[in-house]
Amino acid sequence: MTVTATDRTVREPVRPTACKGPVRHPRPTGRDQYTISEVAECTGLSAHTLRWYERIGLMPHVDRTHTGQRRFSNRDLDWLDLVTKLRLTGMPVADMVRYAELVREGEHTFPERERLLTAHREDVRQRIAELQSTLQVLDYKIDVYADARRASERV
Repeated sequence: MTVTATDRTVREPVRPTACKGPVRHPRPTGRDQYTISEVAECTGLSAHTLRWYERIGLMPHVDRTHTGQRRFSNRDLDWLDLVTKLRLTGMPVADMVRYAELVREGEHTFPERERLLTAHREDVRQRIAELQSTLQVLDYKIDVYADARRASERV
């Protein structure tokens, strides 16, 4: 949606149509507490990875029961969706931890968060271009071999 105000145009951020990948275990309606094994099943991350994320500060402040068992919330699952996407793009763990720190520090860190994500987006775009170039080479080689196979079959 574009909103025009006087001489400037303001664009609303485009939300991804699918922020989440395939969910193995959909969140039960009306629930907001999950065990580590439920979160592992839902996200595809191992319990070990979830504990590690918590230890390095990527998943801070996970609630605990009176016996010390972790209880993840829907908000935690949303955060893990984002972390998983950042990891999939190849963002270094140190940058993800820095981003998490900035989020915890509050809204005054918006400019730094934007810079961090913008720089990473450039890296992702560059890798995509490299992959597209590599794909063209693969397509060319596949075509060469397919043509050679077809030629040999005609003989």
